[in-house]
Amino acid sequence: MADLTAPRKQISIWWFAFGYFAAYVPYSFMTKVLTDGLLVSPFPEMTKDSVSVNSFEILPPTIFASVVMMLIFISAMRWWKYATQWTLRLGGKEISLPRPRIWTLLSGICTGLVVMTTTLAYTIEGVSIVFAMLLMRGGLLIMSPIVDTLNKRHVRWFSWCALALSLASLFVAFLAKPAADGARFAFNMMLMVDVVVYLAAYFVRLSFMSKLAKSDNPDDTKKFFVEEQMIGTPSILIILFLVSLFYSGQDASTFIGGIYAGFHNFLQYPGIVVGLAMAIGFCSQFNGVFGGLVLLDKSENAFSVPVNRCSSILAGVMATLALAFFFDKPLSASEFVGAAFILCAILFLTIPPQISKRRAKRLAQRSEG
Repeated sequence: MADLTAPRKQISIWWFAFGYFAAYVPYSFMTKVLTDGLLVSPFPEMTKDSVSVNSFEILPPTIFASVVMMLIFISAMRWWKYATQWTLRLGGKEISLPRPRIWTLLSGICTGLVVMTTTLAYTIEGVSIVFAMLLMRGGLLIMSPIVDTLNKRHVRWFSWCALALSLASLFVAFLAKPAADGARFAFNMMLMVDVVVYLAAYFVRLSFMSKLAKSDNPDDTKKFFVEEQMIGTPSILIILFLVSLFYSGQDASTFIGGIYAGFHNFLQYPGIVVGLAMAIGFCSQFNGVFGGLVLLDKSENAFSVPVNRCSSILAGVMATLALAFFFDKPLSASEFVGAAFILCAILFLTIPPQISKRRAKRLAQRSEG
């Protein structure tokens, strides 16, 4: 497998963005299919109860699949050598094992939380892919200028424009009439907790990325990537397993009951369900690979973050359209309008900085000439 960040290649951030988009479409599509019981339509021999998987129950098998794919990917790329090494002496021989630094350990745990909360957001009943994305992507865009202001850093005009557009996207999305009276508030309580954890994890992760990995040296990128990935999904899988030990007969619809069922009962589902869960986990890991490489690009966060967000929003829209086409899932015009606002916000964050950067480069070239 080719080295994705080798100096001689200089792969564009847009190729990583395309990989992120290509993995995100099936990931979000299959997650909704599995947790909404949509396999009933193409597979009428199955009953609804046999194919509708609980939001918490899906976490252990999908995260386990992500761990397996992470190990395969880093091994195939031969990137373990880039991680910080822990040298052990056994029988007079030195053995080097990859290990994280304290900052990549914390960033890796946050990465695992991002994976878990993203999957959960797409499993909540009554919440569409686009609506969940508006909260998560829009929330991250809104958070950036606010944090800068609190830290007394100058916020440029286009960042305030992006903030206004992001707020408008959320306002439009919330104007949509709920499917049933009172249903929107109920599912939003769970979604709000999920989104808060998601945004907090991303804030910590981006802070460490900026300090440790965004440089002209591709080895720094690979070092951070490997150390973060080796902690991300394995740490969450261990935490979920520890949670399952507190099981004392809780129903599978509860958090502990669902996690326990995911570890102990998931293989009792039909093979197509187990296979779909594994595929979700594999795609989730490639989301982490390509999405992480976009964020780790040496360009400033004001550029790499919008590129990352744009890819996932477009993927969510495509997955939503696919659900409507194959399973007659209803479409919400307000959510698509909200997605359009987010894309406009991303353009405001991306285009003006690039114009300023090129203008400064031309001025510098003229002064040197």
